[in-house]
Amino acid sequence: MIMNNYVTGSTIKLLREQKGYTQRQLAERLMVSDKAVSKWESGRGLPDISLIEPLAKTLGISLAELLSGECIQNSNRHGNMYKSKFYFCPVCGNAIFAAGEGAFSCCGVQLPPLEAEEDDLEHGITIESIEGDLYVTMQHPMEKTHYISFFALVTSDRVQFVKLYPEQDAATRFPVRGRGYLYAYCNRHGLYSKRI
Repeated sequence: MIMNNYVTGSTIKLLREQKGYTQRQLAERLMVSDKAVSKWESGRGLPDISLIEPLAKTLGISLAELLSGECIQNSNRHGNMYKSKFYFCPVCGNAIFAAGEGAFSCCGVQLPPLEAEEDDLEHGITIESIEGDLYVTMQHPMEKTHYISFFALVTSDRVQFVKLYPEQDAATRFPVRGRGYLYAYCNRHGLYSKRI
């Protein structure tokens, strides 16, 4: 599969201006001519692939942000686990956990961070204490087209993640590690959370 994304002239211009660089200053940092930068920004040319990584670094963004044209402002600079984000690929079912917001893609799809809703009656997360563990269950279909994809327990210093698959029970156990949030992801209805 060929990715359609490549850095655009408008993205380069916007980021250059945000950094306060002139075309000449950006060109000097990349060891190209200011005419080359002008051509990129006006859409009359594209930077060579060998310049993409140095361009991203010079502009102070990640390579993924440069190529997607979207800048991610991660307010979770200190890695507060309660500000963690989950990402889910609708094509292959890959689940990604990050200790903050980022730019992730899978199967050629740019993944947005999942927004958790409070547990509802339809999904009904049940938590019991058994032998010092938290036993988590849900009365939820576990079919190939409708299932709980994962459970995650996030506390102040760690995340515990359990991947589930269709036709197994929507249940798991977590060792108790203090207070936090339990998350469950339904492939049809999204992410649900419950405070522990």
